[in-house]
Amino acid sequence: MEITTPAPLGQVRIALDEGEALHVLHPKAIVAFQGRPAQREDRIMDLANAYRKRKWIRSRLAGPAELILGLPAGCSLTVIDIPVDSDLMFNFRHVLFYTEGLRMQSRIQKIKTAWITREWVRMRFSGPGKVGVFASGDLASVELNPEVPLYAESGALVAYPERADVRLSVYGNTLASQHMNVQWQLTGRGPALIQVGSPDPGLAGQLHGDGWFKRLLREVLPFGSVYIK
Repeated sequence: MEITTPAPLGQVRIALDEGEALHVLHPKAIVAFQGRPAQREDRIMDLANAYRKRKWIRSRLAGPAELILGLPAGCSLTVIDIPVDSDLMFNFRHVLFYTEGLRMQSRIQKIKTAWITREWVRMRFSGPGKVGVFASGDLASVELNPEVPLYAESGALVAYPERADVRLSVYGNTLASQHMNVQWQLTGRGPALIQVGSPDPGLAGQLHGDGWFKRLLREVLPFGSVYIK
């Protein structure tokens, strides 16, 4: 299998050899396919996966064939190698495809975590195989430390090791903790995968020439971001 992600974001090219197969969880992302019609077989997802992905159909594509997947504007795709002993748990919404042979297992999150993050289930893949993960901007990998916690935006964390200690938290002094979204606090060993597309609309506003006075008013006035344009 050969997967090519060109420098410009927005497209992924995949070449499947004889005997290889790929499961695409967003069939409408398939913008081009070169192969025999019978090599694509759409299937109904099981109920649990359909609920998590808000999708009912997945596509199985068998080789030899080539296909092109389109990505949303500003998104990138990273292919993760999944070994036999992998314990990475993924936010299932970020999984675009996976190779045939991988085994998926549901992992129920703690109630106190799921209540805030609205993620009741994360998915763990058992390899060997590959998982295609799409993210807003690039995907960064940060190695966890058992002593020094990593804090990551709750909406930015794509995957983390199942054996990691994960808590909901904020950090910094009082002013900092009052002006940040809920953070995941992680300690342990293994990689955490984080999407780095900026969630801060104010950062983009600076690029469009907003003056410092307008930005200050948005910060200090109640509902300033609503009334100050």
